[in-house]
Amino acid sequence: MKKIFTKEVMIGLSVVVSIAMLVVIINFLKGINLMKPANYYYIEYKNVTGLTVSTPVVIDGFKVGLVRSIEYNYENPGSVIVEISLDNKLKVPTGSRAVLKVDFLGTATIDLLLNKYVSSNHKAGDRLIGENAPDMLGNIQNEVLPALTQMLPKIDSILTNLQTLVSDPALQSSIRHFNNITANLEVSSRKINYVLDNDVPSLMNDVKGVAHNLNDFSVQLGELKLADTKASVDSTIQNLNTITQKLNRTDNTMGLLLNDKSLYKGLVTTVNSADSLLNDLRLHPKRYVHFSLFGRKN
Repeated sequence: MKKIFTKEVMIGLSVVVSIAMLVVIINFLKGINLMKPANYYYIEYKNVTGLTVSTPVVIDGFKVGLVRSIEYNYENPGSVIVEISLDNKLKVPTGSRAVLKVDFLGTATIDLLLNKYVSSNHKAGDRLIGENAPDMLGNIQNEVLPALTQMLPKIDSILTNLQTLVSDPALQSSIRHFNNITANLEVSSRKINYVLDNDVPSLMNDVKGVAHNLNDFSVQLGELKLADTKASVDSTIQNLNTITQKLNRTDNTMGLLLNDKSLYKGLVTTVNSADSLLNDLRLHPKRYVHFSLFGRKN
């Protein structure tokens, strides 16, 4: 009986298995999982700078697929057809857009923007709408560079004025004055530090001594017999009140002198009479005094 698995057959099977394994390994290195079911879609771009096979396709930053192949569209020159594989669980609504974004480092990403306002979905093999996001470097070249070009004359004028200001002798003189002021401030700072280190401690000691003396004085003041002094003052005030009350009454001599008007008028009359008597004595002394050198006549 003839053998089925001859040496040539075994060699052929080994070659086939090796090629299959090589294809699987190459696709695995590219990020393509042949064992995982996927749907394939096509996108047409005008520019695919930075785009490579196995470039990720993301939705809101989450990877849902990758680029499977990139081919130039010879039927429509100026465009490139990109084949992407997406998870077969993902439903792509009609009108969804695939935006090709390139960051500042040149790394490309396809951002899939799903159309949430329709109920119909694309079928596997359909062509999606492709767009190129604004290039960052292009924005810099188109927007920043013109503004910078307009600013250059102003910058040149500012630098010229700055050079004129720096070369002005007045500025150099001001700098010298500033240096002198700084030196004076340094000297003043040293003096202040000397005062703080030498005079202030002695002053604080004096203040502490005064505070200690005030404390002793307050202690001594607290030890005084203030209660006895207060009682003595109260007694004196009470005596004064008693004297005042007696002076206001008419049952005593001083009260009569201060309150009886008739006695006051009598005293006034007596004083007036005494004054008249004294005036008459001064004017007519002979009426009251008799002098005789030889004795009194009988």
